Amino acid sequence: MKLLLTSGGVTNASIHAALVEMLGRPTTECHALCIPTAQHGHPWCTPGSAWRFVAGRSPAPMVDLGWASVGLLELLALPHRPRDRWEAWVRAADVLLVDGGDAAFLAHWLRQTGLADLLPGLKDTVWVGVSAGSMALTPRIGGQFLSWPGADGDDRGLGLVDVSIFPHLNYPDFPDNRMANAETWAAQIGGPAYALDDQSALRIVDGVTEVISEGEWRAFP
Repeated sequence: MKLLLTSGGVTNASIHAALVEMLGRPTTECHALCIPTAQHGHPWCTPGSAWRFVAGRSPAPMVDLGWASVGLLELLALPHRPRDRWEAWVRAADVLLVDGGDAAFLAHWLRQTGLADLLPGLKDTVWVGVSAGSMALTPRIGGQFLSWPGADGDDRGLGLVDVSIFPHLNYPDFPDNRMANAETWAAQIGGPAYALDDQSALRIVDGVTEVISEGEWRAFP
């Protein structure tokens, strides 16, 4: 799977160019599925914020990038549908657009539905995550970003990549997302990690990680 792990979505020309390169053709020729599930696990998210993501009216550009088609894949519904049906939808998609919210909640439902096991085999599919939609794939989320009570302190992500992500670096409305806090977080993670602002992303293809940025970021070896 090809991964574009963003903090704030496809927010600038550099990230957009990386996305198109990973897709291999313009967004107007690609079919997308959007996944809002992480929103349901975070206390700050509302029915309105979930609707804005799905409708392409979110502050994080994702659904509104001129796709040939966009479908909705809600992970909470998948246990009630035949697997062969929803798996066919996933395999037919060129790109999965995965919203933010609570990363542990998202990781839980990726495991519960079996989608987590399917992802490594989707060689040509592009996963575009924003915030928690990126963090859920990492080895560790960090206790600072756990808000779903069901996590019970377990901050393990899926571990499909070998780096962790501190998102929304220096975002004005998140006073705790400053570099000093990122340094403390990175020390607790105990592995390679990146702090990314909303103009930055990680492009990960075939295990190779590249920073795409028109903003501020920092690597923690």
